[in-house]
Amino acid sequence: MKYNELGKTGVLVSELCLGTMTFGGKGYWQAIGQVPQDEVNQIVKTAIEKGINFIDTANAYSEGLSETMLGIALKALSIPRQEVFVATKVRIRMGAGANQVGLSRLHIMDSVNDSLQRLNLDHIDLLYIHGVDPITPLEETMRGLENVVRSGKVRYLGISNHPAWMMMKANGYADKIGWTKFVASQNYYTIASRDIEREIVPMAKSENIGIMPWSPLAGGFLSGKFTRHNEVAGDSRRDAFDFPPINKAKAYDLIDLMAEIGKKHNVSVANVALNWVIRQPGVTSTIIGAKNLLQLNDNISAVNLQMTPDEMQQLNEASALAPEYPGWMVTRQATGRWPD
Repeated sequence: MKYNELGKTGVLVSELCLGTMTFGGKGYWQAIGQVPQDEVNQIVKTAIEKGINFIDTANAYSEGLSETMLGIALKALSIPRQEVFVATKVRIRMGAGANQVGLSRLHIMDSVNDSLQRLNLDHIDLLYIHGVDPITPLEETMRGLENVVRSGKVRYLGISNHPAWMMMKANGYADKIGWTKFVASQNYYTIASRDIEREIVPMAKSENIGIMPWSPLAGGFLSGKFTRHNEVAGDSRRDAFDFPPINKAKAYDLIDLMAEIGKKHNVSVANVALNWVIRQPGVTSTIIGAKNLLQLNDNISAVNLQMTPDEMQQLNEASALAPEYPGWMVTRQATGRWPD
């Protein structure tokens, strides 16, 4: 397991991050996973033993149950607090009240207190804002985030599911006033959906913001269970919860290619898909989830795959984004500006 610097913080996080969205299975989240506490403990224990020091959860996962179960596992396993870097999130609705949702200073502060209680921790290492709040000004959100950092309840800040211009605007406010800036961006990124390469990846590389891909297997579509001849896996969350969006015709072509490459290396399609994401420029830590130890161990083994340059080129070409403006014009006009 390799460790990468989180932005320019000096903090080192494992190249794989354990995601906890499968823990619990309460309410809306049942289709994603219903891992019980004893298996949660085993998954966390195995991840730590394999070198993962970064765990990602969210207050909304299973309506708070995922955080609670993670807190129970950390305590039951007696994992030293300084040996694990814990991230959680705020934005999604957490109750029926009018203000139990969004990115207001009120909800941020309430949510952090609630998350700490569920996790049984005295601080959160990395707090992400989980999505765009269309009615709360970014200045107010950044003020609320600064409050929880200065209180000592949060160490670092991250942003998720935001366009690049919003990230820059938010960090611009923070920089101007002297507040804490975002050091991590959690985004949907997979070989079958490379949209963040248009704006978010260049921005993050320029600003030293760590990219944390979520759903690198496209919600299980790239697990190897789905092929153009087997459109229903029978034991995948995609069967009941067809998300995130994906161009399935293109994805089937990629699955065929990854199966061919995987066969040469004696690894799964999922292994190839994960390894491709891990190796992308700007990626700091790729989030993996698991419903059982078999899935977890296969996902972790992806860090050991050594694809050839030719195999990587085949995957890059097969998954390439269609040119869009102004990107194609920027590329065209860059001709002749680089020294020989």
